[in-house]
Amino acid sequence: MTLSAGDKLGPYEICSRAGVGGMGEVYKARDTRLDRIVAIKKANEKFTERFEREARAIAALNHPNIYQLFFSAITQKASSAITSCTAGTAATSCKESLRY
Repeated sequence: MTLSAGDKLGPYEICSRAGVGGMGEVYKARDTRLDRIVAIKKANEKFTERFEREARAIAALNHPNIYQLFFSAITQKASSAITSCTAGTAATSCKESLRY
């Protein structure tokens, strides 16, 4: 299910799609309860186990260079995470600078 600007997921209002990749989609959204911008990561069904491992790993970390995990939901059909929204460069655009 692709989301559009203005769509709501509980207290989160979608602002725009921030990116799409092999595991799923990421959206920029506004938390209407706490009035803050968040990122919503929606994983494809086949990545549920990997997504759960990633969510647990991120939740265990506390560092200014790592985004914060606010909420994670995993069901049989979909997985999603609500995280802090950080501006930056997509990892795919950094690939070339990492080559020797």
